[in-house]
This record gives sequence, C-alpha cells and structure tokens, in this order.
Amino acid sequence: MENKTVIRVRYKETDQMGVVYYGNYFTWFEVGRNEFFRNLNLECGELERKDVFLPVIEAGCEYINSAKFDDEVLIKTELVELKGVRFRLNYTIYRISDNTLIAEGFTRHAFVDSELKPINFRRRHPEAWRTLENLL
Repeated sequence: MENKTVIRVRYKETDQMGVVYYGNYFTWFEVGRNEFFRNLNLECGELERKDVFLPVIEAGCEYINSAKFDDEVLIKTELVELKGVRFRLNYTIYRISDNTLIAEGFTRHAFVDSELKPINFRRRHPEAWRTLENLL
C-alpha cells in the first residue's frame, strides 16, 4: 500500500534562489509518515499515549530535481520492511504539475517505549502489527 499526501511548497521552505532547502525534504517525509499511519488508524499521537514511540534511526535522501515556491508536490509513502523492532518507509516526491520526480528517500525506525528501550510491538499490539504486515 502506498499512501499519497499533497502539500504546497511554502516560501519559508525555499532558499535565496527560490529552491526548496534540502533539509525540508525530511520534514516532508515526516508529513508523509504521519499521514501514512493516520490512514491506517494508527495515529502517532495515539501510539505515544500507549507508550509506543517511533524514532528515526536512519534516513537518506537522493535529490533528483528542484522543487520551488508554490509548487504542489505529491509525497508517496510506502512500508517496505517490517522486521523485529524495526521498520522502513520509502518516500518518492513528485511535482504534480508535470509529474517530475523530485526526490527519493527513506527513514528507518525502531519501536521503543518512552525510555527509548526497544519493545516487541508485535506482542504488545498484535492487531496493529497485522495491519502493517498486510501491507508488505
């Protein structure tokens, strides 16, 4: 399953040349990730209230084309790995007006508690685990 989120580039996200500053792509990954979980009825805020946190333990991004102020961009988020206490999401970002690929990236996460200790998400929340597992 691939989740799709649309956002519009804000002026504050661009540099002096009007191009999106590279660090903002990681913010967009977060937007895509939150919408991904929201669409599965596994909202991150609700998980945190259940003492489940999803810190980023690795991230990467390949910048392919530039996004600029006022572009509408599509963030596609896909679960590609779910293993033990970790999972990985891949992201692709497109400019909607011409369907140009802007960037590709990933984030890898761990399932931890509020003390940042790994948890067995599969055992603690078997229904949520099955929901994620069914996406692969």
